[in-house]
Amino acid sequence: MNRFLTCVLVAAGLTYSIGATAQTTYYFPPLTGNAWATTDPAALGWNTALIDELYDFLEERDSKAFIVLKDGRIVMERYFGSFTQDSAWYWASAGKSLTSFMVGMAQEQGFLNINTPTSTYLGAGWTSATPGQEAAITVRNQLTMTSGLDDGVPNKDCTDPACLQYLAAPGTRWAYHNAPYTLLDEVLEAATGQSLNPFFNSQMRNRTGMTGLWVQIDYNNVFVSKPRTMARYGSLILNRGVWNGDTLLHDQAYFTAMTTPSQTLNPAYGYLWWLNGQSSFRLPGVQLSIPGMLIPTAPADMYCALGKNDQKLYVAPSQNLVVVRMGNPAGDDLSLVPITFDRELWERLSAIMAGPTATDAPAEAAAELRVFPSPARQLLNVRYQGGEEVAYLQLWNGQGSVVKTQPMAPAFSIEDLAPGVYFLTAHAANGRQLARRAWVKH
Repeated sequence: MNRFLTCVLVAAGLTYSIGATAQTTYYFPPLTGNAWATTDPAALGWNTALIDELYDFLEERDSKAFIVLKDGRIVMERYFGSFTQDSAWYWASAGKSLTSFMVGMAQEQGFLNINTPTSTYLGAGWTSATPGQEAAITVRNQLTMTSGLDDGVPNKDCTDPACLQYLAAPGTRWAYHNAPYTLLDEVLEAATGQSLNPFFNSQMRNRTGMTGLWVQIDYNNVFVSKPRTMARYGSLILNRGVWNGDTLLHDQAYFTAMTTPSQTLNPAYGYLWWLNGQSSFRLPGVQLSIPGMLIPTAPADMYCALGKNDQKLYVAPSQNLVVVRMGNPAGDDLSLVPITFDRELWERLSAIMAGPTATDAPAEAAAELRVFPSPARQLLNVRYQGGEEVAYLQLWNGQGSVVKTQPMAPAFSIEDLAPGVYFLTAHAANGRQLARRAWVKH
């Protein structure tokens, strides 16, 4: 690119994207103020007739904010109820992705090494494991959810040594465990000599225009911000750590490791990022590998920051796309990482982006298995919608064992089941699995 043209583009808030869309100028909004360039979805060839239906769906699912960026420009933006562009909301576990990025920055600046034992930064005795067991846990294990500490303790958020109990050798077991993750914040503080907010402010906020604050709720540090801050972060990630010519993270090896499978136990997990397009995935609270993509209705190369009550940040490099959803729980799935809503949302969004000609012929309705309530105590209600008839249902526990098989029924008793996370699978007469749904027994 001509050097003079490069200067003009940077001054205007534009750079050439390093994503998959060749020779597309990527827009970055100014560091201050609410100015943000937009793109008409009709100009992109999207099916605008379906957009209001999407907004109705989002409102019905108790959303507060929804933003879609294409090449950095706002294509869709909607707020619901009394929530506005300037309202703040929590990221929940979607904030884990922020921590991962800051750990990468701290390592690049020489403050820490992710392959170093965590006790180097937290001191000996941060767990109740033996000294040898504890010394084997590294910062990388915290980033990948492979610490080997027991996630079955009564309080998974508790970071007291008594709550951090040895269960398996680090790297041999994947388990979504909040407490070891939360202690990454203390690792950052010990390594950099700065508390979380000052480090975030100097390293990220001041360089990207992101606003927000880390607040402590019980044991957890939770990031709270306006919706557009999450969209700014999505643009930073889509451009692999570069904001409008300012490289926040030069270490591309770390960035790649962060957004690709970090271990073989759960290929859908990087460094605190969820990854689409993998051969299988695991969900929090279960030791069960589920075949298939995490969100089959979304781009395969997409990676996601997912939080409780359906806080969502999706980044799809192949489409130069960033999508944000904030709000209350979108359905009856109250697990730490609910994914049913993700699949429904992306089915609708993909239909919009496919353009008007894609809807000329009616498509076969996707199979949907509804299970409610969740959590449930005594009775579970089941509803199935799909082209093939369900012959029988199977219940699976978190260890991957079938605990009950019975013919299709609208409701059945679960009184005899122990509390925990279960999966319900619907099967055709020939044994073909039609759908799967997770639920929780109190």
